[in-house]
Formats: sequence, C-alpha cells, structure tokens
Amino acid sequence: MWGRKKRGLRHWVILILRRQPRNGAEIMDDMEFMTHGWWRPSPGSVYPLLDEMLKDGTIRKRDDSRYELVPSAATEDLWGHGWRMGAGPRTPQDIVQELSGLTAYLEDLRRTQPHATDPVQGDLDSVAERLRKMRN
Repeated sequence: MWGRKKRGLRHWVILILRRQPRNGAEIMDDMEFMTHGWWRPSPGSVYPLLDEMLKDGTIRKRDDSRYELVPSAATEDLWGHGWRMGAGPRTPQDIVQELSGLTAYLEDLRRTQPHATDPVQGDLDSVAERLRKMRN
C-alpha cells in the first residue's frame, strides 16, 4: 500500500511540511504517529531525501534548522507521482490498481488472522457483487 518507498517518503514529507515547518526528527516522529506506529523511516532515508529536496528547490532550511516548503511546492500536485494523497483526477486503471492492493492486504490479513475479516464479510460480499455487476 505504501507504494514506492522513495516516492512515498517524499509525499509524506510534503504532506507534513504543508502543515508546519519541521526538522528531520520531527518528520520521522510525525510519520510514525500518522501511521499509528506502522512505519518510522530511518534517518538514512529521511535526511538524504531532505538534502535532495533542498537541492531541487522543493524545500528550504530555516535558521531554526526546520524545513519548510517553498511556496510553489506547497501546492505541488502529488497525483502525478505514484501514491495518491490529495484530490485530483483518477483513472479507472488507478482505481483498479488500488483495489488490487487493498485486496492483497485483506488476503494477507485473512491468512495471518483467519477471523479478522469475519465482521465485515457481508460488506465484502456486497462490494464483490457490485463489482461483478459492472461486467455487464
């Protein structure tokens, strides 16, 4: 689901910096918090990306050592870069790819926790039936 790590990481950084300036450690803390502990990128991933973003002009470093987005990057369209994070047009192929990833997640969940999807089985059946009807 998290897509291509480097691109995904860039998107998280942009999302976080849209809210407020942060230093690298705060960015890592925010990512861990936002993913409920599921993902905490390493300093070896975050700081080289921040350096790259400084070089390409996406962010700047303030006197207090926090990074902030440059005005043009604050409105950067993340839709054209892989993982979706904002509003914008989506193609049917994008939707099917996302559905495929979500389905793989549910399959894995079912394998590792056989009864985890039991409470939503009726909803899954309903969605499956709606998708089948689209074939006609």
